[in-house]
Amino acid sequence: MRVRLGPDFGWLWSAYAASTYGTWIAFGAFPLIAVHVLHSPAFAVSLLEAAGLAVAAIVAFSLGPWVEHRAKRPVMIAMDLIRFVAMASVPIAYVLGKLSYGQLLVVSVISATASIAFSAASGAYLKYLVRSDHLLVANGRFEGTNWVATAVGPPLGGALIGLLGPVITVLADAFSYLVSAFGVLRIGGGDVASPRDRASRLRGADLLDGWRFILGDRVLRGLFLNSILVGGLIMATAPLLAVLLLGQYHFPAWQYGLTFGIPALGGFVGARLSARLVARYGRHRS
Repeated sequence: MRVRLGPDFGWLWSAYAASTYGTWIAFGAFPLIAVHVLHSPAFAVSLLEAAGLAVAAIVAFSLGPWVEHRAKRPVMIAMDLIRFVAMASVPIAYVLGKLSYGQLLVVSVISATASIAFSAASGAYLKYLVRSDHLLVANGRFEGTNWVATAVGPPLGGALIGLLGPVITVLADAFSYLVSAFGVLRIGGGDVASPRDRASRLRGADLLDGWRFILGDRVLRGLFLNSILVGGLIMATAPLLAVLLLGQYHFPAWQYGLTFGIPALGGFVGARLSARLVARYGRHRS
């Protein structure tokens, strides 16, 4: 039986889909710009790929308490607008002939930080918006959307780069955040925020709360370390592949996108099977 999650979930899901497709369509745009437009060396391309996520991950732990005690929809809209401004600055600078490696690096950090804060707020809001017994289905739809976008976005973005130039996908990514913000704005009903006295103020001690919470819980600590090890090993090869395929072997951008898109089909299959696997094996497995 198909679970009906309501129109508000539909708007949240649409907002997530818009920004996710925009992000994956623009996948590879920054390394491509760094290699072909700015003629950056391999180390600079690697730093561009890693610095944004690394700095964002560190800052995101500090943003956790800030996100927790605020209404989630305004946070999501604000993060979408921040990402729009940051990404839109790249094609503007390119057209004006002012684009630099430093700008790409700053935009990468800002965009990744805002994306993590958006994900934290949307995850909390999803639990408020959807009944607990429907969360598995809702999360499965989000995961399915993410993996389809991962599979389709990079090759499509590469084709657009080949036709219209290296910054067109960055522009598409920027506008996807406006579409996402509109989707969140259309959600009706209430909001959710954890109560706290003087919630508008963030104390210095709060900046470490996220780290204490993750590292103090055995299960979360294990999941966190697993995510770092797996994600780190995967991302360690991404900058080298960008330099090798785009720079040395001169692969077209769409073929470069295929190398990342095709393996993502496995993630889509996993997302579709999640409900059946949980029904068969249970939610809690040691």
